[in-house]
Amino acid sequence: MNINSLGHVNSVTNQNKTNKVSKPVDAGGKDSIKISSDAKAMAEVYNASETVKATPDVRMDRIEEVIEKLKDPSYIDNTIIESVAESVMDVFGIS
Repeated sequence: MNINSLGHVNSVTNQNKTNKVSKPVDAGGKDSIKISSDAKAMAEVYNASETVKATPDVRMDRIEEVIEKLKDPSYIDNTIIESVAESVMDVFGIS
């Protein structure tokens, strides 16, 4: 039995042929992007959160300063005690 034609199916030799690729046309414009205000705000929030994460919870320089002041027996007087008490009350909202 002989099959001479397969209808609309091209032979295998036609499948190996490729089309030539043309070079892209230069539009002459420059590439640009626009960043939305929402994206800018999100970037600010991200940068702030990264800064907060990188900042230590305890400021050792201030702690060392207070330790040095407490070594002096004349440092603690009624003025200092009242100031500290007011600060503590402010922190807890007791004033």
